[in-house]
Amino acid sequence: MTALSLSVDDRTYRRRINAWALYDVANSAFVTTILAALMPPYFSAVAGATLPSAAIATQRWSLSLSIALFISAVLAPILGTMSDITRGKKVLLSVFMAIGAIASGLMVLVGTGDWLLAAILIIIARVGLSGSVVAYDSLLPHVAKPEDQDAVSTRGYALGYLGGGVLLAINVVMLNVIPDDVFGFPFEFAGVRLSLLSVALWWVLFSLPLFLLIPEPQSATEKLKPGENVITASFDRLRETLRDVRQYSDLFKFLIAFLIYNDGIGTIIGVAAIYGAELGFDTTELVLALLLVQFVGIPFSFMVGNLANPKTMNRHISLAFVLFNVITLPIVAITARATLTPDVTGAPLPPYATTGDFVGEGTYSALTFAEGAAWTEETVPADVLDTDADVPYLYTDTTGSRFEVPFNGQNITISYATGPDAGVFALELDGAPLLDDDGEPVMVNAFSETVRSGVTRTFRAAEPGEHTLMLVHASNDGTRLGFGPVTVQPPERGGNLGVIIPVLLAMQVLAAAFALLGGGRLVRGLADTLNTKRTILLTLAVYAGIAVWGFTVNSTVEFWFLAWMVGIVQGASQALSRSLYASMSPAAKSGEFFGLFSVMSRFSAITGPLLFAGAVALFGQSRPAVLSLVALFVIGGYLLTQVDVEEGRRIAREEDQRLAESMG
Repeated sequence: MTALSLSVDDRTYRRRINAWALYDVANSAFVTTILAALMPPYFSAVAGATLPSAAIATQRWSLSLSIALFISAVLAPILGTMSDITRGKKVLLSVFMAIGAIASGLMVLVGTGDWLLAAILIIIARVGLSGSVVAYDSLLPHVAKPEDQDAVSTRGYALGYLGGGVLLAINVVMLNVIPDDVFGFPFEFAGVRLSLLSVALWWVLFSLPLFLLIPEPQSATEKLKPGENVITASFDRLRETLRDVRQYSDLFKFLIAFLIYNDGIGTIIGVAAIYGAELGFDTTELVLALLLVQFVGIPFSFMVGNLANPKTMNRHISLAFVLFNVITLPIVAITARATLTPDVTGAPLPPYATTGDFVGEGTYSALTFAEGAAWTEETVPADVLDTDADVPYLYTDTTGSRFEVPFNGQNITISYATGPDAGVFALELDGAPLLDDDGEPVMVNAFSETVRSGVTRTFRAAEPGEHTLMLVHASNDGTRLGFGPVTVQPPERGGNLGVIIPVLLAMQVLAAAFALLGGGRLVRGLADTLNTKRTILLTLAVYAGIAVWGFTVNSTVEFWFLAWMVGIVQGASQALSRSLYASMSPAAKSGEFFGLFSVMSRFSAITGPLLFAGAVALFGQSRPAVLSLVALFVIGGYLLTQVDVEEGRRIAREEDQRLAESMG
């Protein structure tokens, strides 16, 4: 049989399982550090600095990802089928891993204005990731015994969380300690760029055990016919499989269900940071919440994944532990928001009001603060600002011109223009120079090779209240400055993580006590009914609850408790979906079928965010869009209930037997 690695001794079997799972550690670093945390803001602020606006930079970034996803979707089934025919799963994995890692490493070359280089590299690296994962997933039925596939797939996801989280934590340190020079040579944004390089090294390092310890599975598919090449054969096999959909009806039912519910999972992962920013959480807190999900996902991936295995001892205790969390997390967080002070919970404070000449919370045209003959009004073209209407800016070329903004609040965001003729401006707060963290006066250089309006900087007063911010044209070389809309930001959220995190940990102690001291007995009957499909359904029910709670969340304590809840189900839901699909796929055609699985994953990455964006466009805000995700979990879950898993597995075994007999 093609799963030749399954007949080895126990020690070799365990080593191969661990080597396979470590590839999740390898590629998760790219997903976490590059795709989620560092590259999106770096692309917008640095690589895309010469583009007309930040919105256009974001558009180019999104377009790059869409191109990569489209290429991946087209290639995935072809590459998977090729790997079956040519006995080339490891070869395919190594080639695309190298492509992804090299492209990631070359991102160290991306500096200011290099948006095209960054876009090309992100497309190549993303395609490399997708191609390698097709081959990696298709190795699962050749590495793990059927009864172990749930546990092994879960191990991969859990270790992936660990790997992605550890490297991201290292990268956060690198961002703060690496100076913008290396060995005495100037190297702008060195912390970010070396973090991108570290992903390539990490990816290669943790891929080595798979290549060294796992043998290439033998091909059990029919040999090439005379005059047939691998490309045409791959297309022929794909056509045959799609033509024989009825033969694999339960497998394809699962694929449709997976496409729909994975839309919801992928969207929650993809928009969590944006949604958190919209609610007023700062970048540091969002990165820390991402790290929380990574590390919480490690034990819970194992715990929830093991619920699907009837051989797991005390799984009723694990189920009680999980259910205690799922039920009590929202109750405790919502109660805390309602009863504790905002400085502890991070609940929103009343908006700053306008007091006399001091403007309160909101966005104001530069004309609101126009004063002095040195300032002239200029309307910026809509395509430069990427807005629906022209926006007036106030410009001056007179050294010493002052732009005064009286405001009532604490954080204020100033929009200004950059360009080849733009100069430097200094800032005064309440009549004194505004100082940076080193005690030096803040000076902003607006020079750029490309004209760009809508560039923003946020400045902070030590305490909320009535303040006057003065922007002073400090250049004396004939340059000019342009200032646009001014935003007085809402009050800073509080939230005491020194209280929130200990409460979360204390709840885990209570959950363990509940599970061990009787809770496990209460749910033993339910635990005994769980299998892979029903455990996935359980995670989808939790996800539906997350979407409902996300609709109302409005405090730091809720945001962190919600992140913990996502960590409970995120890894297991995806790991069990992968292993369930593997169990219903013929091992001899694992490359081909995991190519189709990859296509569905790619569509999930496209259609889910589109649905979310459509809901935002319809309702004008993200809260209803989050709630709309419930439909994806309900519909996907219902379709999953219609899948006859045992029938799908029987058909897969019969196809493997047929192919083995045809090979002689």
